[in-house]
Amino acid sequence: MTKLTVMKIRNLKEPGRYGDGDGLILNLTAPGKGYWLIRTQINGRRRDIGLGSISLVTLAEARDAVHQVRKDIQNGLDPVAERQKAKRVIPTFKDAAILVHKEHRKGWKNGKHQKQWIRTLERYVFPKIGNRLVNDIEGPVICDVLSPIWLEKPETARRVKQRIGVVLDWSYANGFRTSEAPLRSISRGLPKQPKKDGHFAAMPYAEVPAFISHLRSKENVSRLALEFLILTATRSGEVRGAKMDEIDLGNRLWTIPAQRMKMGKTHAIPLTDSTLDVLQRVQPYFAPVSNLIFPGKNVKRPLSDMTLLKVLRVADLPYTVHGFRSSFRDWAAEQTSYPGEVAEAALAHAVTNKVEAAYRRTNYLEKRRDLMRDWEQFCLGTA
Repeated sequence: MTKLTVMKIRNLKEPGRYGDGDGLILNLTAPGKGYWLIRTQINGRRRDIGLGSISLVTLAEARDAVHQVRKDIQNGLDPVAERQKAKRVIPTFKDAAILVHKEHRKGWKNGKHQKQWIRTLERYVFPKIGNRLVNDIEGPVICDVLSPIWLEKPETARRVKQRIGVVLDWSYANGFRTSEAPLRSISRGLPKQPKKDGHFAAMPYAEVPAFISHLRSKENVSRLALEFLILTATRSGEVRGAKMDEIDLGNRLWTIPAQRMKMGKTHAIPLTDSTLDVLQRVQPYFAPVSNLIFPGKNVKRPLSDMTLLKVLRVADLPYTVHGFRSSFRDWAAEQTSYPGEVAEAALAHAVTNKVEAAYRRTNYLEKRRDLMRDWEQFCLGTA
């Protein structure tokens, strides 16, 4: 039996809660002012759900609302969650991608990757589905985006596909979609891409001494940077971003901070006579304003990756800059007796065996001094 009537509500003066039965409660805040709520249980937890102000919701409407709430709960729905879902504004793919990029880029150490991640979407995805709501993007639509570049630019297409998946999975995790990205079905719906050797094109190590001589035939900052990269067996970004305060001439060490390393760990590299000689020869290009050892045309910014690659292209060589690390590794394996873990430490590779990684406490620095000295002698043809 109900306990409230329209007349009784009109005559209520004392603020407080007044029950109507079946969990319906009038919370009176002042004469003629207050709001309705229903007290119920959802998944074993007590919940008070607001139904609106008494100035907008009549007693009869409040009772109808109680009936609907209880019906929803019986059908397994959470009325509060459903109400929040209804209020949620579904973003477009473009808006979601920009939010994802903003949230994730802080965790990416590679600035080039930060820019490329959003640029590939701007170029290949936004023009086609950028204005579509994320909950309206399914397999066929994604296939239409990828089809034009799937065989023509396979590596780019795979990256675009992966980034679309990240945006849609983020949308699912934030309640904007009812499912994750359908990437498996997309792969099956596209033609098989031709197999390609995934390794970087590397110069055979036997050709490296002649190439070092070629580099020294003419001197500029890009050639010096490439020579330094070869002699230290480091990555392009590590050399291009190298700063003078990372160099310890007394101990003949170049220490790259963790934030500039791919594996996120500080890496110390022994410097040989030749690498110290490169540092001496590059002094005319050193930019104190940025502390960069190998500055670009804008001395406040490092050389671009394409600047180093251009040295190889001008020499009409089909190799990549990163491939010199493979040249070094092949030389170490085939021409020396150094243990593999010493060569891997020189390349700052992660230890793949988790047990071994847990117990290894050395970076083989002294053995790497000998290794890099032998590599220097090989590169200069004085071995």
